[in-house]
Amino acid sequence: MLKIYNTLAREKQVFTPIIAGKVSMYVCGMTVYDYCHLGHARVMVAFDMVNRWLRTSGYEVTYVRNITDIDDKIIKRAQENNETIAQLTQRFIDAMDEDSAKLGVVRPTLEPRATEFVDGMITMISLLIDKGYAYAASNGDVFYAVNNFADYGKLSGKSLVDLRAGERVEVDLHKKDAMDFVLWKSAKLGEPSWESPWGKGRPGWHIECSAMSAHYLGQHFDIHGGGQDLQFPHHENEIAQSEAAHSHDGELCQMVNYWMHNGFVRVDDEKMSKSLGNFFTIRTVLEQYDAEVVRFFILRAHYRSPLNYSDQHLDDAKLALTRLYTALRGVETTDEAVDWQLAPAASFKAAMDDDFNTPLAFAVLFDLASELNKTKSAVTGSLLKNLAAVVGLLQRDPDTFLQGEIEQVCQSLDVDALIVQRNLAKQSKNFTEADSIRKTLAEAGIVLEDSPQGTTWRRA
Repeated sequence: MLKIYNTLAREKQVFTPIIAGKVSMYVCGMTVYDYCHLGHARVMVAFDMVNRWLRTSGYEVTYVRNITDIDDKIIKRAQENNETIAQLTQRFIDAMDEDSAKLGVVRPTLEPRATEFVDGMITMISLLIDKGYAYAASNGDVFYAVNNFADYGKLSGKSLVDLRAGERVEVDLHKKDAMDFVLWKSAKLGEPSWESPWGKGRPGWHIECSAMSAHYLGQHFDIHGGGQDLQFPHHENEIAQSEAAHSHDGELCQMVNYWMHNGFVRVDDEKMSKSLGNFFTIRTVLEQYDAEVVRFFILRAHYRSPLNYSDQHLDDAKLALTRLYTALRGVETTDEAVDWQLAPAASFKAAMDDDFNTPLAFAVLFDLASELNKTKSAVTGSLLKNLAAVVGLLQRDPDTFLQGEIEQVCQSLDVDALIVQRNLAKQSKNFTEADSIRKTLAEAGIVLEDSPQGTTWRRA
């Protein structure tokens, strides 16, 4: 029985889809004005894991992840680069797809772009005006009137009183209330624009997800996901827009049953982000680490927990993944359906059904690897490989993976130089240093062999 932590309810809840056997899931995607960083990678990989487990559990999943291809940052970057918005966004969409594929992320069912749904956004904004939840300002902007939506703040737990007292809000004399947010922006010179009942302009950011999710998944759907940073104001504003626009006879229409948010990626205890300048792009990280190592690093932490980025943590992930591949080395495995009645498989399933608890699920994989190291059993090896496949891991030839890691280790550690250093330490009777060097190499999958002719090394 799958349980999901619902941010709206602030508790784990048994998952019951609106339509039996089917799941509708929308995840907020990327704003494509730059290369994706590791924070974006976590969103991609975390909800790919969710998508995979839902499918493994027998559900037919419609997974929609949008692309924001028009906003202030995109316009500014295109102007700085002296290129069209279409050229800029397509270049970074292609880069995002490349990064995502390397990380083993299965493409979502649908990937709508904001610019393809402006008409739908205009229709929704018109509905909000007609129902008294939005108003057109004298400057051509359209704003959402948060005072008119009684449930505003229910996702984040923030009240309007607290928000007015504690939030820094940009002053706009055209707003009726400082907390009102923009639905439509009037056209500015040199910016792209669309015709609307309020004059030329372009949509605000929040309205795009309300329009696209409703178009593909309906007014009421199962799961909405995204990064923790989107909980407020973006997802709060989505709820206000969608539930008000789809209201009937004054009764609000519930937008989403289960809200899911993945935790931040942190660097030195600060959230990784472009605005803070402490981000590492996916492609930069992949220059140093194998893509499957990065995927493993992301998934070994629970999706709701903070993920601390450092070379040490990625090195630890590499060693752990190497342990799993080493256990599979030389074992004949078969691709077959997992028998979920088997004790290890049942434990794996119980972990995943408990709000996608990958740390506990991975513990099952390591228990199987330990058993496999002793028995080299094809049955155990097949179960290890096929359970790992559920989360997109351990599907490469072990020797191929291990050879790649050894080559990388040789380049980064300079194995021959370390052997010379170890021999000098032994000659000086500094056996502590000699043992430390052997241990360092052993952890990297390299075994030293001493003989009268000298020291050689091989893969573990």
